[in-house]
Amino acid sequence: MAVTIEKALELIYTNIKAKALKIIPIEEALGSILAQDIIATHNLPPYDNSAMDGYAVRIEDSGKCVEVGCSIFAGDNFHGELSHGNAYKIMTGARIPLGTQCIVPIEDTTECEDGVVLPDNLTISKHIRFAGEDIKKDQPLLKRGQRLDAHHITLLASQGISHIKVHKKPRIALFASGNELKMHFEQVQEYQLYNTNTPTLLSRSKELGCEVEFIGTAVDTLEDIHAHIQSALDCDIIITSGGVSVGDADYTKEAFGAFGYEILFDKVAIKPGKPTTFGKIGDKAILNLPGNPLAAALNFELFGRAIIYAMSGTREKFFQPIQAKMKNDYKLRAGRRAVTPGYFDGEYFTVCEQFSPGMISPLAKANSFIVISEKCGFIEKDHTVKVISTKFDFMSEHFKNFVSP
Repeated sequence: MAVTIEKALELIYTNIKAKALKIIPIEEALGSILAQDIIATHNLPPYDNSAMDGYAVRIEDSGKCVEVGCSIFAGDNFHGELSHGNAYKIMTGARIPLGTQCIVPIEDTTECEDGVVLPDNLTISKHIRFAGEDIKKDQPLLKRGQRLDAHHITLLASQGISHIKVHKKPRIALFASGNELKMHFEQVQEYQLYNTNTPTLLSRSKELGCEVEFIGTAVDTLEDIHAHIQSALDCDIIITSGGVSVGDADYTKEAFGAFGYEILFDKVAIKPGKPTTFGKIGDKAILNLPGNPLAAALNFELFGRAIIYAMSGTREKFFQPIQAKMKNDYKLRAGRRAVTPGYFDGEYFTVCEQFSPGMISPLAKANSFIVISEKCGFIEKDHTVKVISTKFDFMSEHFKNFVSP
């Protein structure tokens, strides 16, 4: 019996464990999933400092001519104390000397005998960056399970952290099956096709931060598929396309059975891609996708991404749908959940003008998809739908309903 999309995702999330840990330098951590909480070890800024090139002054000297002493530069270890009637010239980032109550930018002053004339109505603490106003010591900075981006690396560097614990990246093995398939670097006959699924899934898996191995293209025999499976067993995830339906040459599930394949679901109430199958061989995740390119790609976005996120250790592994309005009326046949590709422009979702399970051109035009309820046969223009992006990661820590309308 076919399971719902929600049940299929639940089976994935409950049966996949996060990868083990390793320690890496922060320069290599971009895109990795943090495996530890990060707590600030010191204040940032570590000391009160000037936000401007200007003069360190006292409020009581508003509107007066003050004598300018030495200049203080960023990095100077200056220990003098500012007194009434005096000022220190100070550069951006330099430590504030004792007695300073505000900083006056250079352009707000005029020269006078032995110094500068300050503006009237000086404001306390103006243009002073105080110690800890950005980050306070012992403040939580990053949480276990966060995917590290460039600005997270900034936080780590600001605390003098050179190495961190992260989850190892999932290793994926990919192969397709089909006598009719040839790789793009081979010659095809008029009765053959180029294998587009494997390059697509390989590229998409890399975009999602995985290490990927291409095992090849198997012909439709148990022996050849066995050989490809054997070559893939040193990876964490094995993803195949083709051979999962009920045709005379569909051997994929049978071939995996020889290796102790525990099938957790083998049909999903979805169109396209009903024969999509998920299971395990030991601790290795297996995803068998249909051979039709659009069906394979869309089901990878739902189930392949879920497997990768669950194994990566990220906290935000559930889809975060984006609210959008339908650009046009859309009519479809009710009865099964429909995964429908289209383009989201920031406000409206436009269904691809033409698409079917065997097409590839809609994949290049679409940047998202919607999952339409099996009860729905028509969505009117401007109706709100829930969009799942394929170009950006909008994910959540908690499961959210993503079915439209």
